[in-house]
Amino acid sequence: MKKLKFGIIGCGGIANQKHLPALAKLADQVELVAFCDTIIERAEAAAAEYGVADALVTEDYKEVVKQADIDVIHVLTPNISHSFITVDALESGKHVMCEKPMAINYEEAKKMLEAAERTGKKLTIGYQNRFRADSLATYDACSKGELGEIYFAKAHAVRRKGVPTWGVFPDKEKQGGGPLIDIGTHALDLTLWYMNNYKPKMVLGSTYQKLKDNPMANMFGPWEPESFETEDSAFGLIKMENGATIFLEAAWALNMINPKEAQVTLCGTEGGAEMFGKAFLDQGYVVFNKAAHNQLEQTQPSDAGGVFGFEGSSLEQKDAEAKQWVEAILNDTEPLVKPEQAIVVTQILEAIYKSAETGKVVEL
Repeated sequence: MKKLKFGIIGCGGIANQKHLPALAKLADQVELVAFCDTIIERAEAAAAEYGVADALVTEDYKEVVKQADIDVIHVLTPNISHSFITVDALESGKHVMCEKPMAINYEEAKKMLEAAERTGKKLTIGYQNRFRADSLATYDACSKGELGEIYFAKAHAVRRKGVPTWGVFPDKEKQGGGPLIDIGTHALDLTLWYMNNYKPKMVLGSTYQKLKDNPMANMFGPWEPESFETEDSAFGLIKMENGATIFLEAAWALNMINPKEAQVTLCGTEGGAEMFGKAFLDQGYVVFNKAAHNQLEQTQPSDAGGVFGFEGSSLEQKDAEAKQWVEAILNDTEPLVKPEQAIVVTQILEAIYKSAETGKVVEL
């Protein structure tokens, strides 16, 4: 069987923590043949560890895009460059996995979606939290109607003190924002997916920069307050066309004892679901609740079970995401994360920022 040839654009933290190790486990289906980074040493290091013997190493992403033998490109760069690199890659005939968020705003995301539709190439966005066992259990319950009509949800993405101190995370221009666009995007993606509701009507949002001068006890070490340009917390109230309401909370630093990250609370007419545990470490679980037999009941699935497409075993979310993406290309099926879904996440996040800036409700 012919192996898919992959090009990696962006060889920083997310490439080395997530994409490269996961793709390396699929060596019977994948070859990593090109590596690009604006810091050439990072591309060289990634190529040496993960690439084929004659892998291309470059600082110019266009050198990767124009390689005729490359089938798939992963765009793992700062948010500001997601759109134009993805569009160029799609136009050159490549399938594209772009890291979250889809883009820094709706217009840039729209260019990506249009390019995918125009070229017929596959585009997916790196929302790996969908592949957790607790996420898939929650989605299964929702898709079978076990919760009834879900009319209220909370999207949780809150850290007590977890400000990232590396790369361009505090750089507002390159990232488009802080915790809202960084980790809030995961929680919102999960919420819309569970609800199967991608029609927002209006958004009211607030952002804060209250703790930038207090780097004490940060889990990633102290940050430099003078270079902390983004919000440290953000909150959004989202009204959907069908009347459903979503509350989104996102914070790198917030004085609360029980943080939640990439987790959701769902309230429906027939029951509810709430996610607990350390979900970002693949240690999360979901508790379902309902009224039955004239009493209130709650159930928590056991630790046994599988992950999407892998019966009887448990894979890390990054491994499940990579395997599903590769098989979608090989089998010409749709990836689990569709750009038509991811663009709505970006649309809502942009509206929260705009509402916070103007102090007004943003109608969509």
